[in-house]
This record gives sequence, C-alpha cells and structure tokens, in this order.
Amino acid sequence: MNQPNPSQPSPSPVTLGQAFWYWLKLGFISFGGPAGQIAIMHQDLVEKKRWISERRYLHALNYCMLLPGPEAQQLATYVGWLMHRTWGGVIAGGLFVLPSLLILIGLSWIYLAFGHLPAVASVLYGIKPAVTAIVLFAAYRIGSRALKNWLLWTMAALAFLAIFALQAPFPLIVLAAALLGAVGGKLAPQKFAVGGGHGAVNNCYGPALIDDDTPIPAHARFSWKGLSKLVFVGLILWGGAIGFLCARYGWNGALTQMGWFFSKAALLTFGGAYAVLPYVYQGAVEHYHWLLPQQMIDGLALGETTPGPLIMVVTFVGFVAGWAKTLFGPDQLFLAGATAALVVTYFTFLPSFLFILAGGPLVESTHGNLKFTAPLTGITAAVVGVILNLAAFFAYHVFWPQGFTGRFDALSALIGLCALLALFRYKVSVIPVIAACGVAGLLFTFLNPWLLQVGVSL
Repeated sequence: MNQPNPSQPSPSPVTLGQAFWYWLKLGFISFGGPAGQIAIMHQDLVEKKRWISERRYLHALNYCMLLPGPEAQQLATYVGWLMHRTWGGVIAGGLFVLPSLLILIGLSWIYLAFGHLPAVASVLYGIKPAVTAIVLFAAYRIGSRALKNWLLWTMAALAFLAIFALQAPFPLIVLAAALLGAVGGKLAPQKFAVGGGHGAVNNCYGPALIDDDTPIPAHARFSWKGLSKLVFVGLILWGGAIGFLCARYGWNGALTQMGWFFSKAALLTFGGAYAVLPYVYQGAVEHYHWLLPQQMIDGLALGETTPGPLIMVVTFVGFVAGWAKTLFGPDQLFLAGATAALVVTYFTFLPSFLFILAGGPLVESTHGNLKFTAPLTGITAAVVGVILNLAAFFAYHVFWPQGFTGRFDALSALIGLCALLALFRYKVSVIPVIAACGVAGLLFTFLNPWLLQVGVSL
C-alpha cells in the first residue's frame, strides 16, 4: 500500500475556485499529446499538490483508456468531478479544451487569411522534434510506474509489436489486454494488482486529499436515479443542439452535417486521435469536400504543436469547412469559420463528459476490487506499448520527412536529442523545452542561407 510520508502534513482542502485556476493553467501547458498530458497531471496532482493518490489516479486513468475520446481530457474531468461534483468535472474538462480551441481558431484564421508564413513554419519545424521527445519521455514515466513486473513489461512489448508491426486495431489490443488481465488476475493476482508488482504502488508522495482509503464521496456513489438523470440530460444536450441546427439550416445544411458526422467520429476515437483521423480524413476531405488533403495535413501539424488533445484538429477542420462554405456570406468568413469550429468541437467532446459523469460512480465502486482492476491494469500495460508506437510514428515523420528513402534530417534529430536530454537529465518542464526548440527552429531558418554561403550545410 502507498504509505503516507510522516514528514509531510496532509494537503489543505481545495476550493472550486482554486481548482478552476489550476485547470485553466493546465489547459495552456498541456503539450505533448495524451502521454505528455497524463504525465503533467501525474506530476501536479499526485506528486506536488497531492489532490489524489497514485492508486486512485491510475484506476481512473485505466477507465479513461477504455473509453472513446481523448483520455487525458477525460481524466481531468474525472478528477474534477471526484473533487467538486458535476460542476467540478465540467470546469476541469472544459478548461482543458478551451485554450486550445481559442488558439486553433486564431491559428486557423491566420492560416487562411495570410497564407503560409515562413516564420511560423520555422517555429513548427523546431517544435515537432520536441513533441517527439516529450511523447517518448512520457512513455518512460508512465511505464516506469505502471510496469512493475516482467509480465506487464511483456504485455507492453507485445502491444507495441501488435500495433507497430501488425497494424492491429487499438480496440482489439485493448480487448486482448483486458482478457489477459482478467485471466492473470485469477492465476497470478499479485502481478495484476493496481500499480503492478506485489499489489502495491510503491511511490510515496505523502497523504493525499483523495487517498487510497478515502471513502467514496456521496455524489460519487452509484444510483440508477442519477444514471437515468444524466442519460436524459445528455440526450437533451445532443438532441436539442442537432435539432436546432436541423430546424435552422435543414438536415443537409453544412453545420447540421458537421454535428452529425462528428458525433459519430466521437464514438470511434478509441486509442486517441490517430485512430480516428483516417475516418475524419475520409469524411471531411473525400466525402463532404470540406477541405483539401494538404489542408488536413497542415491542420494535424497545428494540432500537434498546440496545447490540448490532438483530436482538437477537428476544430481546424471545422473552421476551414465553415470558411470554405461561406456559411454566412463572403463578408463573414471569420464568423462562419468560428461558428463551425464551435459546432464541431461541441459534438466531438460532449460524449466525453457524459461517459465520465455517468460511468464515474461505477468505476469508484470498483477501485479496491481485483476482479475489476486486473483487466484495467492489463490495459494500462498495453497502452504503454501503444504510446511508444506513437513516439516511433512521430520520429519517423519528423526525422525522415520524405520516408526512409529520403534524406535524414540531422538538425531535427539534434533538436530532438537536446529536448530529450533536457527532459531526462535536467528535468526541465515541458513549456521551456517547447519554447527553446521553437526558437531553435526559427534561428536555423535565418542562419541557413548564411551557412550555405560559407559552405556549411545542416
């Protein structure tokens, strides 16, 4: 069991107002994709602030990994809900997304109104290898905590091989890991207790507000009445919005079709944004012709280098679609883009809130039951392998932009190596690493012509 450190006092109770400012800050610093975001929250919520114990944190994370949708945003919603009821969850999950939404609307407007800016491209060039390093570092941090024995390490390696070499779909990997965890929980229960080896999470950060033995708060207890109420509210929020768009613009209207399409996409995002991007590409580019293939790639690059979930690339898709369709006439292009971006984001994230608020009480009732936690521990082990595959995916596209047959980008690799060294060796936080790498990319752009003149090629 995670024993409290007697040298540390219990943390002071946290008000909803104090939590609000933390979740707002998190929305601006949540770089690095889901792996980096989960690592940032662990460092803040478990290690520094001690709002929640590591055991309870990992149990919540395991549940979020099972759901379609952005797991890091759902995890923030879960912790906010557990601490401050429904409004706490709504605030935590909403603020996790809001800064990225506003930033992407601004960047999308710049992208469409002013074209391709060399300075922006240079900053993105430096940031991409930094993001690769952040994801790799996050895989290490999560793996070092979750993989406490050789069996879980083996499951992580098999998951990596399944998705990397066999292109196995993520839902299949999750199902296989859950089944192995369920069987393993019966045959070798000490290997599949929460946190891995010998049934314990061994890191001691001191007592937490929501500790291992903290009773389940009243609002987090399961009841059929509460579940029915949330399902009803969810249907009203979704049906009311899609009904309004249909009444205002017709079923075949662009905004209505965006709401319907991204409602379906939200239910397919098992395994993160990369699992659903082919579906979004097929619908937005090939079926609806909302944007061009190159615009979709550019949007992904913007999504990779802004805070918030990578699935926020749908905000870019919505903005470009609204702009291209001139929804409100040629003189209201920004309004059309911003409205479409808001519609797309609303329908993409609404299910995430409902899954957490409706399923949270069920999950809380199982956090001490090995029958339920063993499959989730198996899933966590598999997800470490999947995150490592994501790092490999980034590295391939960043360091070999034209593929393995093309030129190896040595400068980009050097920036990535420096970022990795800063994270591993010097424990530099994410924001300074992102900023320094962006500056490095900008400097290279200005220095490269001069270096070529003196015969130096990077």
